[in-house]
Amino acid sequence: MSKVEVSFTPENYHVYENLDNIVVVTDILRATSAICTALHHGAREVIPVSTVEEARFYKSKGYLVGAERNGVQLEEFDFGNSPYSYMNELEERSVVLTTTNGTKAINMAKNSFQVVVGAFTNFTALAKWLSQQERDILILCSGWKGRYNLEDTLFAGALTERLEQMGTVSLTEDSALSAKYLYNLAKDDPYKFLMNSSHRRRLKKLNLKEDIRYCLSMDNTDIIPVLHEGSLVPMNEQVLEEIRVSAETT
Repeated sequence: MSKVEVSFTPENYHVYENLDNIVVVTDILRATSAICTALHHGAREVIPVSTVEEARFYKSKGYLVGAERNGVQLEEFDFGNSPYSYMNELEERSVVLTTTNGTKAINMAKNSFQVVVGAFTNFTALAKWLSQQERDILILCSGWKGRYNLEDTLFAGALTERLEQMGTVSLTEDSALSAKYLYNLAKDDPYKFLMNSSHRRRLKKLNLKEDIRYCLSMDNTDIIPVLHEGSLVPMNEQVLEEIRVSAETT
């Protein structure tokens, strides 16, 4: 039976890092929700970059680029990280994305066996796929500038509970148990539970209530973004085989 653990912030990732793990990166408000949305609406790939300088380089090469810092879209780029920005005119386009937290966490985990993106918006599809794997799972919460946040922890708890219900993971680690217990306090109304969370207050000041509701909505897509050769692409059997072969030869 697989083990599941939770790293509540990227700052703690080194404690849990195991290159044989499947790492589920989550940044509920809003990067991983936006990534799932972009691929669902036809983007060929989302290239996560950690810095604005990298984003500018891709912009100079003609890429569509999303860039967000502190919850706000940077003016020189095409998008921020609102999921609603990624619902139109993306068919077979490559999108580059840099965000305050999520894209940095994705790149931090890039050397793991598999890196997938998780959000409430692809929750059931992700849980089903993870339940079929025979590897330990680490849920990496992107947090906020290296600090703990509630919304990513709620997702980690929801996913942990679902996997436990499926009978595929062993909940022996305190990190997974505590995330699950927190989720059980919030699951009747996550939106209300997060009313006083620090990042929700930031987004509320920016009049992004609809973004928050969308990011907390369940199962808008069955796409599972997986990191492959530096890009997040929709998971399929061919991509998984290429990742497996690459892991065996490195």
